[in-house]
Amino acid sequence: MTDEVILLNFWPSMFGMRTMIALQEKGVKYEYREEDLINNKSPLLLEMNPIHKKIPVLIHNGKPVCESIIQIQYIDEIWSNKNPFLPSDPYQRAQALFWADFIDKKLYVCGRKTWSTKGEEQEAATKEILEILKTLQSELGDKPYFGGDEFGFLDIALIGYYSWFPAYQKFGNFSIEPECSKLMAWGKRCMQRESVAKSLPDSEKVGGFILQLKKIYGIE
Repeated sequence: MTDEVILLNFWPSMFGMRTMIALQEKGVKYEYREEDLINNKSPLLLEMNPIHKKIPVLIHNGKPVCESIIQIQYIDEIWSNKNPFLPSDPYQRAQALFWADFIDKKLYVCGRKTWSTKGEEQEAATKEILEILKTLQSELGDKPYFGGDEFGFLDIALIGYYSWFPAYQKFGNFSIEPECSKLMAWGKRCMQRESVAKSLPDSEKVGGFILQLKKIYGIE
């Protein structure tokens, strides 16, 4: 029996990028369905994620799996014969999950503030995001990837944000490279992987999307 895999997603979502990368790393064929989150969520999305009504939703043989971090773990367990994402050691696995939670609780909120706020609030956000990125860079250390020599779970969890970095810098008027050169080198290294290059949108397109959002929300 062939697995039926469908991904409901919205192209700028760094969360959906994770799931796309995970599926491609495992060599899983899937059907991609673009959602219009701004104007018209599909009946399928509302049916498959009735609690949050958000993307990405991974549908495997008719059953929905919601939340991107959970999706990465699910994909790793179901298609376990190729490219393991999470470490086998329980402590290392717990650490990877801790940092993924840190990324979602800290980086997403702070990144949004770099373009959606002004004045002192925006200035505070740009300082905070640099501190967050420096913390992540220290966790990376001198390793090529967060898990060591192999591209894995935490790399998948973070790399989608890399496509948003230029927009954060442009609208927040700051630069990441001077203080986080190792992290930026990690991003370039990840972009050399086919799974990542195929899943991340062009950064200029992301910038255009943010301009659209600023217009919708009346942020000048």
